[in-house]
Amino acid sequence: MPTPIVLASSSPRRHALLRYLGVPFSIDPSTIDETPTPGALPIEVALSLAERKANDVAQRHPNAVVIGADTLVDLDGRILNKPIDAEDARRMLRELTGNTHQVHSGIAVWRNGRTLSRVVSSTVNMRPASEETIAAYVAGGEPLDKAGAYAAQGEGAALITGVEGSYLAVVGLPLLVLRELLLDAGVDTNADLAVLERLERGELDS
Repeated sequence: MPTPIVLASSSPRRHALLRYLGVPFSIDPSTIDETPTPGALPIEVALSLAERKANDVAQRHPNAVVIGADTLVDLDGRILNKPIDAEDARRMLRELTGNTHQVHSGIAVWRNGRTLSRVVSSTVNMRPASEETIAAYVAGGEPLDKAGAYAAQGEGAALITGVEGSYLAVVGLPLLVLRELLLDAGVDTNADLAVLERLERGELDS
């Protein structure tokens, strides 16, 4: 009987992406406190949170392979989390538009008490945007539950001029690295590598 796989995330986007690996999985979101450790580098926070999410859910599924993930926006060393309200979202977008920032996605795979993890970082270039454009985007509701107040795979794509590195790291689940971690944990997949590579480049609708 195959080892069960559990995704420790409530993100619909991660659920959809994980299906590309061709493995059955269930969903059990982690409920850890995601408050970053003061003074920690954003890349360290992304890795730590992914590991902690996987380890947290593994306590409930000790016989499973558990996948944890965390994605955060890094603007000049500052972490931009999900906005607390519409005004906070507008503030974040004013800072991001017309500038370049990083996105870090931490991925962790837990199996039999062992955690394998990596961070995939990408650079996002954003075009300048007027106050009216920002206000209209926020009014649509998409930014309110997204780190950095935008969704690269949604209407927020109109604000982006380019992504250097993994597009899926910006979306929230870099599949090529996740596949490697699963293989290292003894889990083979039925993934189509050509499709994964196109997804990573943002050439397919994820």
